[in-house]
Amino acid sequence: MNYYLQGIRKIFFPFLALSVVPLNSLPALAQLASSEAPLSQVTSVSQLSDVNPTDWAFQALQSLVERYGCIEGYPDRTFRGNRALTRYEFAAGLNACLNRITELVAATKPDSIDKEDLATIEKLQQDFSDQLTKLRGRVDVLETRTAKLERQQFSTTTKLSGEAIFSVASAYSAYPGGNNSFINNTNDGTGAIPQAGKDANIVFNNRVRLNLLTSFSGKDLLITGLQAYNFGGGPSAAFPSFTSGGSLAGTLGYGDVIFGNASNVRLSYEPQFPTVNPSTLETTGGNNSVNLYKLLYIFPVANKLTLFAGTNAEVTDAFPSILPFAGEGQGSISRFSNLPAAQRVSGGTSQTGLASAAGFIWNISNKLDLRGLYGSVQANLPTNEGFPGTPLGAGLFNGSYVAATQLTVKPSKNLDIGLNYAHSYHQINILGTGLSSSDIGSILFAPNANELARANGSGLVAIANQGIQLDTFGSSVAFKLNPSVTLAGSFTYIFSNLTDVDASTNFMSWLVGVHFKDLFTKGGTAGIIFGSPLSRDSAGGRAYNPETATPYQVEGYVNFKVSDRISITPGLFVIFNPEGFKTNPTTYVPVVRTTFSF
Repeated sequence: MNYYLQGIRKIFFPFLALSVVPLNSLPALAQLASSEAPLSQVTSVSQLSDVNPTDWAFQALQSLVERYGCIEGYPDRTFRGNRALTRYEFAAGLNACLNRITELVAATKPDSIDKEDLATIEKLQQDFSDQLTKLRGRVDVLETRTAKLERQQFSTTTKLSGEAIFSVASAYSAYPGGNNSFINNTNDGTGAIPQAGKDANIVFNNRVRLNLLTSFSGKDLLITGLQAYNFGGGPSAAFPSFTSGGSLAGTLGYGDVIFGNASNVRLSYEPQFPTVNPSTLETTGGNNSVNLYKLLYIFPVANKLTLFAGTNAEVTDAFPSILPFAGEGQGSISRFSNLPAAQRVSGGTSQTGLASAAGFIWNISNKLDLRGLYGSVQANLPTNEGFPGTPLGAGLFNGSYVAATQLTVKPSKNLDIGLNYAHSYHQINILGTGLSSSDIGSILFAPNANELARANGSGLVAIANQGIQLDTFGSSVAFKLNPSVTLAGSFTYIFSNLTDVDASTNFMSWLVGVHFKDLFTKGGTAGIIFGSPLSRDSAGGRAYNPETATPYQVEGYVNFKVSDRISITPGLFVIFNPEGFKTNPTTYVPVVRTTFSF
């Protein structure tokens, strides 16, 4: 065999034995496109760190690299000779070397070329002509798409993602009226017996989010989120201006007395304060007006330590969700089952990014993760005017705040445990979860003459305008029975005390459920959940507990994946003893939610 035939043989043996992967093949490009640019042509086999002279095909590879110049390495200067080889990769590598040999042939006198060798080259080209043609076509398409993306991209540092939720829902079995003890709910504002509610009409709601994800170093992330929705607020007994078409809870007569929204009857994707800013009591949001709901910067400072800070943030930005039902667009349909109360306390997850927050994420190990944050709802306000001007206070440290932490433990691949603690102070008498009408005026007491005088004779104001301290403990567990079935549950207990009145009330909430994956459709999910929504457990000092029963909720939903980007979720949740009164009829809330992700 002469010079050229030996070269051709050296093409075959390294590819078949060492599994040569030329960097100009499509699979290799796809693997490396998101990380590093390829090396320039390797000029010496010594540049490949994982190729040794003792390798049995070392000389063949050395010839291809140094004599023919048709082999390239990976960005980390490795050859990866033991990697599996596809036919496309073989065709690409063969094509590179054949092109090089063709150049050598062209530079040589025709008489010096063996006809048998030329025939061998032609046969190789014919044998792999189909693969080479397909490869050229794929490369052409890739180049066209890359050029199009480069022309149309609006930023080299920012990606756009979004979610659009459309839902049809209603609610039945309204508050019948006539209960003197049910003073937390929406009423006529005169102190008379709270008025009866009515069944809600079928409503068509939407919530749209656009998120700009920007990275300046490749490891940091700036999240800028825009949101619009058409959920209404109220009715409100104290502030009629808060009413904007009414909410499901308010229509039933179960909404809280101030905002008309906090209730057991809440949808998972419904903002906590749809039409009012609780920091200033100014009307805002609703009617599909666009607002900034997320502005948060996340950046690493050490190998396992990441910090974050932003003016519009939520607990869910920092704390991982343990419950498999979480996910406002893809998970459960009620606010109660979507996230535990321990993560919602102090407006932790308001869905309007209320708090300015800063904190840390410490990935201690694969089985242990610790996170913490400090948040202030009124950090942008310079002056504390008190109620009603700035009811939650002003500045980072002069008013309401929350300091929260979560420890996530993964003792095995099938078991996740989350432990939560939060210490909060609120300048007014609220919990800030949105999960119950008792969320507002949380600690009830009978105001004395001096307290009424300071409130201009209003018992409502005397109760509401009280500072409150909260210590919240929570735990969540998720156990995978198999890849498709997960058992999960959570428990929350809140200790609350008024700062200037000898009055305290404890609150409790829990749930258990089973979650199914890939049910009916690939990627589809389903859940069955039972538990007790947030309610008063006990009272001390001057506080009293008017509730006469423990509320319970059962929920079922199925998430059908129409495509990778579209899902439809029908579901129903039923509340027994809503808002903690046995005289309140069982409430039914049917929902059909459609989610578009892009």
